[in-house]
Amino acid sequence: MDIAELFNDDFILMIIRISVALLLSGLIGWEREWNNHAAGFRTHILVGVGSCLMMLLSIYGFETFMEKYDNVRFDPARIPSYVISGIGFLGAGTIMVHGKNIRGLTTAASVWTVAGLGLVVGAGMYSLAVLTTVIILLSLIFLNRVENIFLKKRKNLHILLIVEEGLRMESLLRIFEKFNLKIEKMEVAREDEARSVSIELLNRTPIDKHQLIEEISALKHVSQVKET
Repeated sequence: MDIAELFNDDFILMIIRISVALLLSGLIGWEREWNNHAAGFRTHILVGVGSCLMMLLSIYGFETFMEKYDNVRFDPARIPSYVISGIGFLGAGTIMVHGKNIRGLTTAASVWTVAGLGLVVGAGMYSLAVLTTVIILLSLIFLNRVENIFLKKRKNLHILLIVEEGLRMESLLRIFEKFNLKIEKMEVAREDEARSVSIELLNRTPIDKHQLIEEISALKHVSQVKET
């Protein structure tokens, strides 16, 4: 095989598509890397370029066999379908569950979407790939800020209590109801004769935290209260 056969029109087209997949998936990966997420710059590039490679294989990899044998038939959508379903294992690895809190779902979705981008670029649908990349970046960057603005009032509040035997939970719950607070998670640990109670509260409306701590401190058998 000479150089002219190696660098034919198909090969140059493949280089362009791999490069476009590298650029677009790298942009999304950079946003994830910048925000210190599990799957970052390199992971997204590998997924995007790898998916593009699989699509190119599906389109160009079997032309010789189909031209040589009339009875050979190939479905170019079969390999891409396996890429989309198989990328789930990588996305699942970015999801972490801590009690009721789940982290990594957005990153898992971005990895799955980058796989789709690679396939689209591999098929030569550049306009759609660029448009989708812009939409993804806008969603990851700006919608996150919008969520922070509108959900700021619902920011969870964490408090730590050091209590003695005999504390009545009813009195504590009445205070939470007064401030319109909902218990999301509570952990109790033994410390000699006292107990430390870590409580995570859903803050639905703006509250006076100092007044909340004062009212909890005034309860009998509560020796210490602090926000964590």
